[in-house]
Amino acid sequence: MKLGIFLVILIVVASFVFTLLLAGKSDEGYRNATVKNTTNLSVIYIVVIVLSFIAVGVYIKWFA
Repeated sequence: MKLGIFLVILIVVASFVFTLLLAGKSDEGYRNATVKNTTNLSVIYIVVIVLSFIAVGVYIKWFA
């Protein structure tokens, strides 16, 4: 169970980091146009991480 949780956290963090790295590799005009999209994607990642922790907590509390 701990391995599964670790792998999920690792994948989410790696996805977040690689998204930010790729978002920075563009020309200035494109980068300025996509700042809002990168912010939105970052917020989505944060929400998904929080909801994932809640879901794991609920699973451990009531189903394990």
